Amino acid sequence: MARPNKRTTLREVAEATGLSTAAVSYALRGKHVSKETEERVRKAAAELGYEADPIARALASGRTSTVGVLAGDLQDLWQQQLMAAIGRELLAGDRYALILDAGGDPARELTLAKQLRDQRVDGLLVSPVDPSAEGWAVIADAVPVVSIGDALSRARTAGEVLFDNRAGIDAVLDYLRGLGHRRVTVLTPTGPSTPDRPADVYVREAADRLGLGVEVVPCAQELSEATAVARRVLTNSPDGRRPAGPGLAPPTAVFCFSDSIAYGVYAAAAEASLTVGRDLSVVGFDDHPVSRVLTPPLTTVDWGLGDIAKEAARLAVAAIEGRRVRRKRILCAPRLSERGSAVRVTD
Repeated sequence: MARPNKRTTLREVAEATGLSTAAVSYALRGKHVSKETEERVRKAAAELGYEADPIARALASGRTSTVGVLAGDLQDLWQQQLMAAIGRELLAGDRYALILDAGGDPARELTLAKQLRDQRVDGLLVSPVDPSAEGWAVIADAVPVVSIGDALSRARTAGEVLFDNRAGIDAVLDYLRGLGHRRVTVLTPTGPSTPDRPADVYVREAADRLGLGVEVVPCAQELSEATAVARRVLTNSPDGRRPAGPGLAPPTAVFCFSDSIAYGVYAAAAEASLTVGRDLSVVGFDDHPVSRVLTPPLTTVDWGLGDIAKEAARLAVAAIEGRRVRRKRILCAPRLSERGSAVRVTD
């Protein structure tokens, strides 16, 4: 009878099967042995209650089976969904996601990335707050890094799954212009410390080309904060109240760089007795499932979240295992989902 609290060792499995410990180790990993030997070893291991010691395995292989996943801001509901999907993809390959939240703070983002590196994660997937930060170069030299959304311009990454933001922004602004909108406010989660993020640069370029009056306003993704910013935008006043005298006309359309921000616009519009899809047009940028059940449903951009998670995990695992891949840079094309929240200007 096995002694309680005593871990069955690899040597005991080897003795039970008449094989060397090396052969048993290979069999349990499905490498360099016949199928019959692999099945025999696995059966013996199960009968003896053998479980691989994760610490010993990590020391022997130099790997922890853990992949760091660093979210830019988990206040964004779409990012929550993406991180969960990446975790499932990694788990399907017997790897575990260690998910951390930068909270929209570029300094915190680099600190967490360094902590993940120091914890010896096998790889790092990141949806960066500040893709141009110099610190990424050192991190990417120490651990395989796959960037999601924007490229890390100063680092040599193991792979990139990028959004074609230029095409997505062109599609939305051209669509709004076709509906007769000329005054558009863009709400972006970009903070003052990272003003050169690609999407913010592209939106100004597209507005100039299309002859649109566009104001770009920083906006947090948490619902109450997004609502407060939207309240000020819709009233053109710092305190969120409609100015008593004549002033600048409010926008006829609000383009939100995340659907989570758009939900704040819906809330602010309701407070101001404005009807989205009639008095105001609203467009999102990531097609979260909640967007389909709003009243009216939100017009937004679908980037193909499932494919993003699958490709990001694939690139990370390939880099961890030292396998070469044909394409290290995946560009995700946008698809505009037209619903009831954006309508033609009637005045």
